[in-house]
Amino acid sequence: MESPLIDLHRAAGAALAEYDGVLLPRSFSTLEEEYRAGRQASALYDSNWRAIFLLTGRDRVQYLHNISSNDIKSLGEGQGTLALLLNPQGHILAEIEVYVLPEKLLVLTHVSGRAETLATLKKYVIGSQVKIEDLTDRYGSVGVVGLASDLPDSSAKETTVGAEPGWELRRTRVGTPGTEFLVPRAEVGALWQKLLAEVRAAGGGPIGMDALHGLRLAAGVPWYPADFGEAQIPHEAALENTHISFNKGCYTGQEIVERVRSRGSVNRKRVGLSFSTPEPPAAGTKLRAVGGAEVGFVSSVAAMPGGQNAIGMGYVRREQFPSGSVLEFDGGTATVR
Repeated sequence: MESPLIDLHRAAGAALAEYDGVLLPRSFSTLEEEYRAGRQASALYDSNWRAIFLLTGRDRVQYLHNISSNDIKSLGEGQGTLALLLNPQGHILAEIEVYVLPEKLLVLTHVSGRAETLATLKKYVIGSQVKIEDLTDRYGSVGVVGLASDLPDSSAKETTVGAEPGWELRRTRVGTPGTEFLVPRAEVGALWQKLLAEVRAAGGGPIGMDALHGLRLAAGVPWYPADFGEAQIPHEAALENTHISFNKGCYTGQEIVERVRSRGSVNRKRVGLSFSTPEPPAAGTKLRAVGGAEVGFVSSVAAMPGGQNAIGMGYVRREQFPSGSVLEFDGGTATVR
């Protein structure tokens, strides 16, 4: 899949690369310039990795509440939350981002899991008054960090762009609050150009996925599907405090989630990593105990500006959970942080 902004990026001389099946800008300038924009000024990024679904019908809230891991029923209009769709064994089928809007629910996930997520959302609809519409091919999205917004964090509102409705979302994705816009594909190019002028006026500029991943890894923000997916259960992915409600009724996979919580620990877990070299190892690189056996793997990585050592995330065994634990990989060491 290509971003609908890809021609604009090519014209701007951006370096392009594939990220989880989507062709997106890797960089527009230097990592130092883009990282500074994201940290100190304002930064614009292409967020067209989105799969976008709209749920309507009388039973939409109760239905999504019943099949997902978080409390959807308690959300007020405009409010949003993160949740998971799990299989009966408690493994993660998808991360979903849910927003309550008038007469509808806006549900987002990563486009790499679009078909599977849509199938899961539709699986139990029989007997419920719920309509699920896939808007992915009709809408595009862009995100900005650092520009003012009147929305509180984890919230959304409808906005009008062209002939069709669009949505403005507010969520902290890279450690600082940001705003994302979902608009009809015919309008996304003009919106990118408008926001680009605004961020440049604020002393920033566009950033690619290299800088975006560096910012979110530095802030400890995991990324679906790079850092968790069907191979993990929520506690292994360290999502129990952000994606799970332990006070709601039954949902698919809840029995496993509760069993793990009552047991109190898991044998492996997602952790932050600092590497011993500026050049990061590849995602999937195996991690070993010092002088010993394999104990985990790297899930995602990012180079850092100014020749600093690279950072990342990965999974390690229980013995390596404590911060400061040192692991080996071919080419260097990784320290749990």
